Amino acid sequence: MARDERNQSIIVSGESGAGKTVSAKYAMRYFATVSGSASEANVEEKVLASNPIMESIGNAKTTRNDNSSRFGKYIEIGFDKRYRIIGANMRTYLLEKSRVVFQAEEERNYHIFYQLCASAKLPEFKMLRLGNADFFHYTKQGGSPIIEGIDDAKEMMHTRQACTLLGINESYQMGIFRILAGILHLGNVGFTSRDSDSCSVPPKHEPLSIFCELMGVEYEEMSHWLCHRKLATATETYIKPISKLQATNARDALAKHIYAKLFNWIVDHVNQALHSAVKQHSFIGVLDIYGFETFEINSFEQFCINYANEKLQQQFNMHVFKLEQEEYMKEQIPWTLIDFYDNQPCINLIEAKLGILDLLDEECKMPKGSDDTWAQKLYNTHLNKCALFEKPRMSNKAFIIQHFADKVEYQCEGFLEKNKDTVFEDQIKVLKSSKFKMLPELFQDDEKVISPSSATPSGRTPLSRTPIKPTKVKPGQSTKEHKKTVGHQFRNSLHLLMETLNATTPHYVRCIKPNDFKFPFTFDEKRAVQQLRACGVLETIRISAAGFPSRWTYQEFFSRYRVLMKQRDVLSDRKQTCKNVLEKLILDKDKYQFGKTKIFFRAGQVAYLEKIRADKLRAACIRIQKTIRGWLLRKKYLRMKKAAITIQRYVRGYQARCYAKFLRRTNAATVIQKYWRMYVVRKRYQTRRAATIILQSHLRGYMARNRFRKILREHKAIIIQKHVRSWLARLHYKRCLKAIVYLQCCFRRMMAKRELKKLKIEARSVERYKKLHIGMENKIMQLQRKVDEQNKDYKCLLEKLTTLEGTYNSETEKLRNDLDRLHLSEEEAKIATSKVLSLQEEITKLRKDLDRTRSEKKTIEEKADKYKQETELLVSNLKEENTLLKKEKETLNHLISEQAKEITETMEKKLIEETKQLELDLNDERLRYQNLLNEFSRLEERYDDLKEEMTLMVHVPKPGHRRTDSTHSSNESEYTFSSEITETEDIPFRMEEPSEKKAPLDMSLFLKLQKRVTELELEKQSMQDELDRKEEQLLRSKAKEEERPQIRGAELEYESLKRQELESENKKLKNELNELRKALSEKGAPEVTAPGAPAYRVLMEQLTSVSEELDVRKEEVLILRSQLVSQKEAIQPKEDKNTMTDSTILLEDVQKMKDKGEIAQAYIGLKETNRSFPMDCHELNEDEELWLVYEGLKQANRLLESQLQSQKKSHDNETEALRGEIQSLKEENNRQQQLLAQNLQLPPEARIEASLQHEITRLTNENLDLMEQLEKQDKTVRKLKKQLKVFAKKIGELEVGQMENISPGQIIDEPIRPVNIPRKEKDFQGMLEYKKDDEQKLVKNLILDLKPRGVAVNLIPGLPAYILFMCVRHADYLNDDQKVRSLLTSTINSIKKVLKKRGDDFETVSFWLSNTCRFLHCLKQYSGEEGFMKHNTPRQNEHCLTNFDLAEYRQVLSDLAIQIYQQLVRVLENILQPMIVSGMLEHETIQGVSGVKPTGLRKRTSSIADEGTYTLDSILRQLNSFHSVMCQHGMDPELIKQVVKQMFYIVGAITLNNLLLRKDMCSWSKGMQIRYNVSQLEEWLRDKNLMNSGAKETLEPLIQAAQLLQVKKKTDEDAEAICSMCNALTTAQIVKVLNLYTPVNEFEERVSVSFIRTIQMRLRDRKDSPQLLMDAKHIFPVTFPFNPSSLALETIQIPTSLGLGFIARV
Repeated sequence: MARDERNQSIIVSGESGAGKTVSAKYAMRYFATVSGSASEANVEEKVLASNPIMESIGNAKTTRNDNSSRFGKYIEIGFDKRYRIIGANMRTYLLEKSRVVFQAEEERNYHIFYQLCASAKLPEFKMLRLGNADFFHYTKQGGSPIIEGIDDAKEMMHTRQACTLLGINESYQMGIFRILAGILHLGNVGFTSRDSDSCSVPPKHEPLSIFCELMGVEYEEMSHWLCHRKLATATETYIKPISKLQATNARDALAKHIYAKLFNWIVDHVNQALHSAVKQHSFIGVLDIYGFETFEINSFEQFCINYANEKLQQQFNMHVFKLEQEEYMKEQIPWTLIDFYDNQPCINLIEAKLGILDLLDEECKMPKGSDDTWAQKLYNTHLNKCALFEKPRMSNKAFIIQHFADKVEYQCEGFLEKNKDTVFEDQIKVLKSSKFKMLPELFQDDEKVISPSSATPSGRTPLSRTPIKPTKVKPGQSTKEHKKTVGHQFRNSLHLLMETLNATTPHYVRCIKPNDFKFPFTFDEKRAVQQLRACGVLETIRISAAGFPSRWTYQEFFSRYRVLMKQRDVLSDRKQTCKNVLEKLILDKDKYQFGKTKIFFRAGQVAYLEKIRADKLRAACIRIQKTIRGWLLRKKYLRMKKAAITIQRYVRGYQARCYAKFLRRTNAATVIQKYWRMYVVRKRYQTRRAATIILQSHLRGYMARNRFRKILREHKAIIIQKHVRSWLARLHYKRCLKAIVYLQCCFRRMMAKRELKKLKIEARSVERYKKLHIGMENKIMQLQRKVDEQNKDYKCLLEKLTTLEGTYNSETEKLRNDLDRLHLSEEEAKIATSKVLSLQEEITKLRKDLDRTRSEKKTIEEKADKYKQETELLVSNLKEENTLLKKEKETLNHLISEQAKEITETMEKKLIEETKQLELDLNDERLRYQNLLNEFSRLEERYDDLKEEMTLMVHVPKPGHRRTDSTHSSNESEYTFSSEITETEDIPFRMEEPSEKKAPLDMSLFLKLQKRVTELELEKQSMQDELDRKEEQLLRSKAKEEERPQIRGAELEYESLKRQELESENKKLKNELNELRKALSEKGAPEVTAPGAPAYRVLMEQLTSVSEELDVRKEEVLILRSQLVSQKEAIQPKEDKNTMTDSTILLEDVQKMKDKGEIAQAYIGLKETNRSFPMDCHELNEDEELWLVYEGLKQANRLLESQLQSQKKSHDNETEALRGEIQSLKEENNRQQQLLAQNLQLPPEARIEASLQHEITRLTNENLDLMEQLEKQDKTVRKLKKQLKVFAKKIGELEVGQMENISPGQIIDEPIRPVNIPRKEKDFQGMLEYKKDDEQKLVKNLILDLKPRGVAVNLIPGLPAYILFMCVRHADYLNDDQKVRSLLTSTINSIKKVLKKRGDDFETVSFWLSNTCRFLHCLKQYSGEEGFMKHNTPRQNEHCLTNFDLAEYRQVLSDLAIQIYQQLVRVLENILQPMIVSGMLEHETIQGVSGVKPTGLRKRTSSIADEGTYTLDSILRQLNSFHSVMCQHGMDPELIKQVVKQMFYIVGAITLNNLLLRKDMCSWSKGMQIRYNVSQLEEWLRDKNLMNSGAKETLEPLIQAAQLLQVKKKTDEDAEAICSMCNALTTAQIVKVLNLYTPVNEFEERVSVSFIRTIQMRLRDRKDSPQLLMDAKHIFPVTFPFNPSSLALETIQIPTSLGLGFIARV
């Protein structure tokens, strides 16, 4: 192509199975390797990738070939001007569509169908509902669905990879596979005959329903048009039913049509992927077309294939024989003509006028044309007129054609149908209306130029240097084009192919088939010679030997070989010049001939000339290179020499200057050292002398002052004790007397008041019951009427239904009887006719066979004698060859087997290593994710705790605990209580806003602050406990005490003075904080204390928050002070007790009401009663009620005082903490200054690097903190939104409550129970209905207040999870997203609260872990996803969620389950940890083994087992209790295995760590004890069927450590055994055990140092961690395998013990 500048073609030909496809692939691979790609798109890879796609959809197994091409293709590979591949184009010819619906015996359908069936188990192919190839009608007819040595699943992978490389994305690939699967299911569609002219598809036919579902068409339309067809006349259209046979043929025609359209679509897409936008310069075409075929039954496809091969053979003859010999004659070269076989008569027989194809097209146009009439026309036209056309003797429906390769007999049956290729239009219309977008695309190009698979090019014009414009289609032309027969279209496409091949330079590849049996290494000489003769190869060899294959024009020869000529040889006459040169170069004149315009060369002469030319050019190149390289190196040498001299000069000068500078510096340094040392010594002496004098003076003064203070303190204490003891004795006596009198009065009054209340309540309740009963009676009457009406309607519907059922049953029975009768008559008729026909045919066949056998017998007897003689000679020769071949075969087999073994071993090792690495990576990833979850939950708990502390710090609760008295509850009190809750819940979020705006801190500062926070939390907890204890003591003392009225006034004054003192102290604290702030801003370094610095901002925000809290405390003190002043003015201490104020409250109620709102409400209620009864003042005051009110207020004030004191203490602690932080900041500031000073001393480059490094670390820390703050802000926004919804709901409820205005007495009354109306039993749908208002109650009863022990023992496992999921199902059924969201969030938050509250209880954590997993499995099982619905019953599939996809909540629940699992592991560890060391190491389970203690060790009390220590039995009992609790709670078996694995890891890690740290445990007897204990644990695993849980493997390090204690430890063999045995222990652990090993008795010896060193030397190459101890806190990553439940939701009953009466089953 490059030399001649002309397009080239490679024509690969040969019989079927000769290797044409493989040869074409090798040719394409060669072009792709040699030329490369012009762009980065790897076009050559795409060109090669088209092969597996086309083979999968166009190749199939035949009796002659396992990978036979059932279509022809011509691939044009385009090149640019630099001869690099830029693209390609493919044209296809005559796809064998009949193979889709029919295969002969031992043959297969197209490969793609078997690849799909082999890959049916892939998850993405589950929707295709495929199965084994034997399941489908279209793939099982041949009876051999498997090809030896071919894995269809792997081939499918290659096909999909090739599609991806060619730009066919995953969605289009799945579309292609969907259409192919639809074709397979269409083949399984069956028909039932109604009568001889009609049929039907069985109702709800599964194959057809799957086909319609895959194709996206309506089932009814498709089933109708498969059994009917539309007939159009001039005026009307008729719909006519068709017979069963016609319906089957129509079904097969539709399948073939769909496959052909899909084939064209794939070819178009492949061409689009291979098309290039760059202009094409030239191309090479590769023609891979079906070979010559002859089978037992040859049909229309074989006829077209052999016709195409005739055309190709004719083209070969023209090019090789005709054109070549004409060229010699034209150039007047002496030549003798060579005869060859010309197949033009055979081509004329097929394609000429009134040829076979013309007669076939004419018969197709006839209205009642058939295969028989067409056969008769062939006989009449060509029999005895054409020598190449014959008629078989025994058949009137076949004909024989003498092709260039062999005679072929064609059966006429099916020729017309295949040539017409008719498909019912109505079926195509149904497919065009498909919802599946890709299917209508296949039928869109019907009006375009039809692709060569239907016998024309696939939308691609022939490649040439000038592109040809596509012809425009005229308006009425599309219908005519559509009516063209397949034969006519195929003839046109062949003519186009011949034009393309003639426009290029052809090259021929002849593939010779070695044998007809597909045997390897078997060569049939006669068969090969027959093929060589048939394709004209022998004549070609004769022409090549005698002819001149290479030729040049005189001008071309001169231009090419001008290099070989000297100047004097060049003449004006080019022809004479060429002759002169050739005479010099080629001495043998027979090797070339001079023609008129060209020079002709024999084979090999052009290559010889090219070699001489290349040698000449190479010599010239070497000369040029030699000269240029010498010049370049000389220039380089001079430049280097000059540079070296310059460098030497500068370096020597620099060294001299440096030496001088060094001498000056050393001299100066000695002088500085002298003076500095003198100064340091003198300074040290002076400071020491001054310090000793100051210390002596201070110490003496301090001792004198302490002595004086001690004497003075003792004297004053004696005086104070004297006065206080006398005052306390008097006070105690007076209080006791007063308390007795006061208790008597209170008790009498209380009894009277209770009687009065009971009477009032009874009067009110009777009236209310009467009012309520009136409304309820009306409602009951209405409901009763509705029930009666519904019963009547129900009875009417039942009667109608029974009548309809009766009529339907009678009609169906009649129809069934008629059908059975018709079937019997039809079968009898068919049997009779078939018997008659078969008998007649057998008689005729037997007669013909008799005559033929008689004649054949004679000829066979004659041939037998000759054949015997020949075979005897052949057998002897073959035996000798066979022995040689056997020997060679055995050696080759031996070598192949060895190589295969080596390859398989290496591959298996690599596979095992890769799988292990992948498993480790997966576990690490899971572990990282679960650790992050653990950290997140810990931070979340910390955040909640801090939030509660902030609420306690900012909002001091009012007197007493909040508690509502049942006798004084009303709507107003509920409103005030809820409003206070909202305020207290809202404050933390407001307080968090400034903290979230903090600037990022330095990490060291952050860690110090975090440590300080933990210390403050511990201090706060201790202070809180002390405060609670003091409050209890105060309450007890207040209950016992009773003071006089005179002393009460004094105490009030004392309290006011105390509050004044607190106020002044708060002011002082505020001033101190302001001073600290100023000091920090003045003294701090500019880097740390600058206004924008992170530390400055953090400290300032903390100081402002503290100052705001102090202001709040100040306001509270002022309020309390004003209240006390008002109380002091209102209450005067009078002795007669006759006066009273308006506010009188019972002592009993005051003591109960701890809430501010309740006190205020009670106060207002009593005010109103006093207004209504102004005359009863004296009566109310006679029992000292006024004094009781004062007593209640006094108690409230004392409680406030105690809380204020606690707040003061907490503020003191906070100020101390702040001072500590200020001190730490100062230290940090000093450290930063030191660093800065160090940086300043560094050189400029190092200083810049240090500052850059510092800035980078600061910025990364800031980024991390900002990311954390962003996450926190997102979380707070979500929480605030949720709380806003809750608060809005509460406000709405309170407003409704206020509008109702229910009196306090009505609230006390017992509610009336509604009347239960009995209902009839109905089918439940497995849902639970509840009101939105009852959500909190549901969560409270089902989660917060639930006792795990009762639920686990008495009820079904996972009952709360089932109940919650049924509630979610009902919300999904109602399509209420708010309800679903709120229920799921409240469920998750409630579970977290329960685990936070009772997180140390194993039963609680285990219970909620199993329920969370069950809830997660329910969400998966009923999600509607196919992967989770495999094990469901049809009833369970009906219960799937319909409206919402809860995949995100599944992830949240999975994270929650991981957190619960980690909490469970922590609880297990806390319970097991104290038992492990005692039970596994210290306790002697085998008595007498370790009777002698190791020598030289001190006695440990912890090592001696006494009554309080744990044993191995106690560990096993604890494991049994854990296992039984988890089983009772219904935990998944896989999860139980993971928990057991984690428990055993904890046991093994703690035991091994203690063994490594204790010398007294490292002995032979202790190793035996440990092995016995481990065997007991393994026995426990066997009893519980948990051996496959992986728990035993976690004990492997402990087992190896015990074995290490027991093995011999002397020789090198022992060291080798230890190294191979202890693979689970690290080197450090092995060495540690050997060092600690201590002999118990005199028979044992210590391990020598040399032995330990040999162990270390042997283990130095082992790559393990240097860590000595195992990580006992390590938690394995947990997984939750899907475990569907077989329990039906509708059968679940809700027990009354759960208190869920407000939930209704639906």
